[in-house]
Amino acid sequence: MNKPEAFDEIYARASERKGGDERLESLLPAVLTPEELQQYADAELLSAMSKQVFQSGFVWKVVEHKWPLYQQAFFNFEPLKILMLSPEQIQQRAADPQLIRHLKKTQAIYDNALMVREIAQEHGSLARYIALWPVEEITGLWQQLKQRGARLGGNTGPYFLRNIGKDTFLLTEDVKGYFKAQQLVDASFTSASGLNQVQAVFNHWQQSSGRSMAQISRILSCSVGDNRL
Repeated sequence: MNKPEAFDEIYARASERKGGDERLESLLPAVLTPEELQQYADAELLSAMSKQVFQSGFVWKVVEHKWPLYQQAFFNFEPLKILMLSPEQIQQRAADPQLIRHLKKTQAIYDNALMVREIAQEHGSLARYIALWPVEEITGLWQQLKQRGARLGGNTGPYFLRNIGKDTFLLTEDVKGYFKAQQLVDASFTSASGLNQVQAVFNHWQQSSGRSMAQISRILSCSVGDNRL
C-alpha cells in the first residue's frame, strides 16, 4: 500500500474545486461532543435509526413526509412499547397504505428496539454507548450496529451516526474511489482488514490536521470526483 497523501494537499485541492476556503468550510458537517450526544433519549435514537433504514435505497423526501405517521404508529419509538407489538401488529403496520409497505424494514424497527434495550441494559443507554465509543475505532461501532441490529450494514449505520452528530467518516463512492486510486487499501471495504486500513489512514489525517473525522471525510469527498463548484 502507498503512503497517504498529506492532508494539506487534499484540503488545498478541495478548496480550489469549491471556490475557496470560506466556501469549503461552509460545507463541513458539525459534530456533537460526548456530553451532548448523551442527552439523546433512546427513543430519539431509535427513531433516527429507523428513519435511516427506510431512507436507504428509497426517496428520502417521502420518508421525511411520512415520519410523523411513523411516530404515531410506533409510540414515538419508545423501545419497550414497540417490543409489546405482536407479529400480527407488525405486519398490519407494514401493510398500512399511510405508511411505507415494506415488511422487512418495518420488522427492523422491532428488531432494533430489541438491540436498543439490550445495549441500554449493558451500558446505561444507547446514547452513552455511542458517545463514549472512541472515534479512532469508529469502524468497530459500524460493525456492532451491523451485527447487533437489523439492516444497519453498508452505509446505513454510518449515516445514522453522522446524522445524530457522532463523529465518523463515510465510505461514499468518492471516498472509496480515492482510496482505490491512491492504493491505500488492498482488501474489500466490507472486510475487517479493509476497514482497519481505512481507519488507519483517517486516524493519520486526524492526527496531522486536528480535524474531526466528519470534516476530513467531507473535505476528501470535495477534493475528488465530479462535484466541482
